[in-house]
Amino acid sequence: MAHDHVIIGSGINGLVAAAMLARQGASVLLLEREERLGGCMMSSAATLPGFTHDVMAATFVLFLTGPAHAALGQDLARHGLEFCHTPHPTAVLRPDGSSAVLTMDRAANVAAFNTLAAGDGDRHAADVGSIEANAPLLFGLLGGQLWSFATAKLLAREAWRRGLRGLVDYFGTALRPARGWLETGYASPQIQALYAPWTLHCGLSPEDTYSAEMGKVVAFALEAAGAPIVKGGAGKAADAFRGLIEEHGGEIRTSADVERILVRGGKAVGVRLAGGQEIEAKKSVIASVPPSQLYGRLLGSDAPPPAREATRAYRHGRGDFQLHYALDHAPRWKTQGLEKVALTHLTDGIDAVSKSHNEATRGMLPQTPTLCVGQPAALDPSRCPEGKAILWIQVPDAPRAIKGDAAGTIPTQGTWDAATREAFADRIEAILANHIEGFRETVLARRAYSPADLEAMNVNLVGGDPYGGACTIDQFFVWRPLAGSVNHRTAIRSLYHIGASTHPGPGLGGGSGFLVAKEFG
Repeated sequence: MAHDHVIIGSGINGLVAAAMLARQGASVLLLEREERLGGCMMSSAATLPGFTHDVMAATFVLFLTGPAHAALGQDLARHGLEFCHTPHPTAVLRPDGSSAVLTMDRAANVAAFNTLAAGDGDRHAADVGSIEANAPLLFGLLGGQLWSFATAKLLAREAWRRGLRGLVDYFGTALRPARGWLETGYASPQIQALYAPWTLHCGLSPEDTYSAEMGKVVAFALEAAGAPIVKGGAGKAADAFRGLIEEHGGEIRTSADVERILVRGGKAVGVRLAGGQEIEAKKSVIASVPPSQLYGRLLGSDAPPPAREATRAYRHGRGDFQLHYALDHAPRWKTQGLEKVALTHLTDGIDAVSKSHNEATRGMLPQTPTLCVGQPAALDPSRCPEGKAILWIQVPDAPRAIKGDAAGTIPTQGTWDAATREAFADRIEAILANHIEGFRETVLARRAYSPADLEAMNVNLVGGDPYGGACTIDQFFVWRPLAGSVNHRTAIRSLYHIGASTHPGPGLGGGSGFLVAKEFG
């Protein structure tokens, strides 16, 4: 059995690569070790029958604004992919009940933010405007092959246009941490609190290098494209990809665990499945896995020693904790204006985000975790029975390995056992109950997933890390995943590495799968 391309892993990047290569006429085989397709795009009746929850990833703004959607969007729509929107993509709700909402109307945002503090709306316009002004350079670097003639030409053109000093100054500004950006740029605590939590969704903290620029990118993207979700659940996106891949002759196999990448003469020539079946790859093997898998079990003794050594030093970030509710009716927020918001962060601001992040990084259950609360049924009523509601809660700063409880009230045994998971869920529920009228009385069912639970469902989520590894500057851009990495090629010919652990990083953009597929286009 032989195929042009054998792809390991069916997350967004594997699906994008498979769809594009199949559409180009290549023979493609996509292998997924789990019974279901989609990686972190998983929908299920996690709480009760009739309630559809996105168990992991939920928001598709990166895909909708990226090159993969531009290339595949119309075809995927033919296969049933449909997005649901709201004009209110995000908000923040602070412990005292004060809030701020970002809409998809810039003029309205400027006016509202200026009301909170004189000049803050104008600062917002300048910040998102700077992303627009620098879009060719910024998105060229975030979305292109970094080691390429096109990138060299882009940098040379920008140096000519700005002057070398101007280009250096741009990069200096882009490397600022979010704390410096927010504390010097915005007087309103609400606006500071609105943007600070988004650094966590970039695999960073408010103190990390370049978190300010990523915060501005998020603000720009949310204002421009909102926080769309897939009608019927994120799993429907995987179904649409399946339809597109199979339409063009591609083959998909689930419950197909790749045991080894076969290497002969320094070239990847195929894979061997658990059970012994060998499959030939005539042009490439494309692996959407973290470095530990690629240079560990998949390559074994064929792993190049420098990559094997670098992988030992590769760091994974915080874990992710998910909590899902089936509700008797839509939440009645004590603060008005949040009813139709897609994603609301519950936090007091920069210091609170920094504190919870630091606690999680040190292996502690955060005393006051940063909550991201999604209201999918407000965008897509088909997710639950009429009159009912669901909540999607993500804690992006949970510890991967537990050393203790920052509040000193939850007994811990060093692992994410069921008792620890449910006690931490109780802590989250208490925060929600402070902001929603009669919340506990509306709960029909809840389901919590610890970082350990998420890793058990998706082996790529090492320790529950959804970002494929820490996204700090030493493991990003030209250093992602490893020092010495050159685009998505490896030291083994015809073996390509894609996924969240590779450039351009995590999220549902499909960027690395798109870039590798383009090499064969």
